[in-house]
Amino acid sequence: MINAPDFPILSFITFFPLVGILVICFLKDDHHDLIRWVAFLTAVISFIFSVPLYFRFDPNTWNMQFVEYIPWVREFGISYHLGIDGISLFLVLLTTFLSALAILSTWTAVTKQVKGYMISLLFLEVGMLGVFCALDFFLFYVFWEVMLIPMYFIIGIWGGARRIYAAVKFFIYTMSGSVLMLIAILFLYFMHYRETGEYTFNILTYQTLQLPVNVQFWLFLAFFLAFAIKVPMFPFHTWLPDAHVEAPTAGSVILAGVLLKMGTYGFLRFSLPIFPQATISFVPLILALSVIGIVYGALVSIAQDDIKKLVAYSSVSHLGYCMLGMFALNIEGLKGSIIQMINHGLSTGALFLIVGMLYERRHTRLISEYGGIMKVMPVFATIFLLVAFSSMGVPGLNGFIGELLILIGAFKANVWFAAVATLGLVFGAVYLLWMYKRVMYGEITKTENKFLKDMTRRELAYTLPIILFIFWIGFYPKPFLDKLDTSVKHLLERVCDQKAVSTEGQKIAALNPNYTLQNRALSGRE
Repeated sequence: MINAPDFPILSFITFFPLVGILVICFLKDDHHDLIRWVAFLTAVISFIFSVPLYFRFDPNTWNMQFVEYIPWVREFGISYHLGIDGISLFLVLLTTFLSALAILSTWTAVTKQVKGYMISLLFLEVGMLGVFCALDFFLFYVFWEVMLIPMYFIIGIWGGARRIYAAVKFFIYTMSGSVLMLIAILFLYFMHYRETGEYTFNILTYQTLQLPVNVQFWLFLAFFLAFAIKVPMFPFHTWLPDAHVEAPTAGSVILAGVLLKMGTYGFLRFSLPIFPQATISFVPLILALSVIGIVYGALVSIAQDDIKKLVAYSSVSHLGYCMLGMFALNIEGLKGSIIQMINHGLSTGALFLIVGMLYERRHTRLISEYGGIMKVMPVFATIFLLVAFSSMGVPGLNGFIGELLILIGAFKANVWFAAVATLGLVFGAVYLLWMYKRVMYGEITKTENKFLKDMTRRELAYTLPIILFIFWIGFYPKPFLDKLDTSVKHLLERVCDQKAVSTEGQKIAALNPNYTLQNRALSGRE
């Protein structure tokens, strides 16, 4: 591990939003603009302090960096332990980046109980950052549960007409998976004590355990349900459309941009390295569910008449690609999966911001209520088209890089699954372009649409930064891919090491020479 040389930067980034919360608590409830500015500046400062993580990050080592370690409850093996590697680096940056933009987007969208809303958003940021930085299972679980509370209130208080139903459904689904994960964590905790005589919640220590195959199977299943619900994978996705549709714009942006990545991150940080044999055994099932999710999510998106629900179901399809690349278990698939997590956060987050702009002007999300919007909102139409192209993976934009790497990895792992997954690209173009055509082109049939104002400077301020990254990753992804390389290779060495391959995994490897060839290349035994 590479220790933080001086300043505890991860702690500062993670907990600085609490400073903003403290300041807001002392402000009067009716000082809405001041409350918004404090929340926004707090999020911006967190983002500014997170940027040096990228420049100071050493891509030549897989060890955790910027590590902070303080024994917390020694007798129970609980410690305050933070650190990041190439896998979590960009998720931390994405969280601080989108949190600031999401708060800026709420300036006029939320006018009631603004104080509570901003406190909830900042508290949510603390929980999300903690999840990506925690290297102690106890600390991780605390952050994992903490982030449920503000999101529950964001949906339940500031959401739409069915907000209570959506909030309760979101909470029950996530808590159900979390309880199973807690049981698995405690099992690992006591099993480690039985073998070593030491109590610890250290995640890195658990990654070195050699667990029996049958134990790995059941523990993997417990973690799988927790993370599959969070992703969400088919068929655990039914809470997502309700939560997205009822959540306010900023809630949807954070939910799609960051919260869903906590599920895919969980697979990368815990399931793959701690349960390598079970991982290989579950590959066929997860690849199948991923492909079903890709096609199902795209087809259901085509059928939607609500723009926000269309974007919500598209997340099921896009996250299916992330899982497909991840469980292809090769360098291309894993890199593509992580890059696609970032791409989805940017593109789908931007789509929800765009839907929010329309809703603020017309107070409806029905596609049939629009038409001809391009004539009165040309700048908005241009931004909308770029984001739609990004989401569907047009070459030159960020989505293309992630999807290309995922499909390369998927074809190496299983040609048939990869071939079916390509249908999602076609369907993605169908639902996005068809929706764009109906909203932006044609004659203006609704009187209200004739007087819509184009994007304001504030709206440009929180969309143009996303457009910048859409082009940057699309044209020059090397700075992003290089930071991932060593961490991803180390993860693959753990998963694909032949000593950790079960009998079923050996059969898979025998049928697919890419597993064996890749393992040799990664471990230097060519």
